[in-house]
Amino acid sequence: MKTSLLTSAVALAILSSSAAAAELKFKPGEDNRFNWPSYEYLKKVDLKGEVIKISGPWLGPDKALIESVIAYFEEATGADVQYAGSDSFEQQIVIDVQAGSAPNIAIFPQPGLAADLASKGFLSPLSDDTKEWVKNSYAAGSSWVDLGTFANKKGNKELYGFFYKVDLKSLVWYSPENFEDFGYEVPKTMEELKALTQQMVDDGQTPWCIGLGSGAATGWPATDWVEDMMLRTQSPQDYDKWVTNELKFNDPKVVNAIKEFGWFIGNDDYVDGGSSAVAATDFRDSPKGLFSSPAKCFMHRQASFIPSFFPEGTKLGQDADFFYFPAYESKDLGKPVLGAGTMWSITNDSKGAREFMKFLQLPIAHEVWMAQSGFLTPYKEANLDAYANDSLKKQGQILLGATTFRFDGSDLMPGKIGAGAFWTGMVDYSGGKSAQEVGDNIQKTWDALK
Repeated sequence: MKTSLLTSAVALAILSSSAAAAELKFKPGEDNRFNWPSYEYLKKVDLKGEVIKISGPWLGPDKALIESVIAYFEEATGADVQYAGSDSFEQQIVIDVQAGSAPNIAIFPQPGLAADLASKGFLSPLSDDTKEWVKNSYAAGSSWVDLGTFANKKGNKELYGFFYKVDLKSLVWYSPENFEDFGYEVPKTMEELKALTQQMVDDGQTPWCIGLGSGAATGWPATDWVEDMMLRTQSPQDYDKWVTNELKFNDPKVVNAIKEFGWFIGNDDYVDGGSSAVAATDFRDSPKGLFSSPAKCFMHRQASFIPSFFPEGTKLGQDADFFYFPAYESKDLGKPVLGAGTMWSITNDSKGAREFMKFLQLPIAHEVWMAQSGFLTPYKEANLDAYANDSLKKQGQILLGATTFRFDGSDLMPGKIGAGAFWTGMVDYSGGKSAQEVGDNIQKTWDALK
């Protein structure tokens, strides 16, 4: 039965009003995990009538999650914030800025694209106060300032964005039950990790499950290993030079990092299926060996997303857990962390855009998402107890304990390197080519880009 237009309009108004009231996921003042004074502070900002457009890569559940955070800004300030997600964000944002129709704020999954737009004058620099906030409020704050600092049209470097929502890659997954059965302890240093690897072999067990298979992207899991090893054997400055090819791929420092990865895959006894199985094993299948009976392997190095591929019903903290992929004690390079994340930048300056960026500097903007899923932050003032579960909280603690954070290097390199020659080079290396030969070949590809 059709409803009259008038009745529909009234019903829609009522529903819209109810929806707006229900948009706040957690009622202000009722949950002591949240920093409600930071929300109350936000109410001093009057943005009624202001429209703020934000574009980013998030669709589906992540779109709903960021909108649950945005709702608090809208409720407190009266602004109308319109988020638009796209699975082709990287292409769309370039089109929009060139056409003069950019959103107020853009959410970049990779800082390389932001750096390119900044060099062409399409991004607005952030204030010195924001720079100081990032440096003082984020763990390993200088790292985050570096990652958001790019050259402008004149070649002068300025801060153009900061990171909100971070992914963690420097993790080793394991079965607590398996460790307990054999009396193994979680290693705190790389020296201990290597000693544990050999101990497992001496006990007749296989330490590692490693898979590089990923269809057309086969090889990428090994790039993460090499990046982690670069951060554990060389300075952050050398890592940065490597990413930009100032430090060549066939430099002894890089070749050594490749060999460090080779230490784990070069011995048939160290990896499930032997060295020859590494490239042929799909990365989504490789961690399943942790859960077989008897276990096919005891450890699996992979990013925070890998539980999505664990057997159905796996309980984190019980059936599976993780520890920080440790650094060398002997090299005194602190606790470096490899990861990724989204950087927020102003692409169409306005009062509302500036105020929204200030909102992201408040604990409440982090805690609302922390309390749900899929969100990590290096923000020291956000309450760790706001995390939705112990696994996220533990990952958050690893981030807060980092002395250096660096973005996934292959994602920062030219596509033909980071998503091409580096991938195939790692497959070649696992197949028997020397680290030097692999480094030479990747460098030849990079040289050919000039």
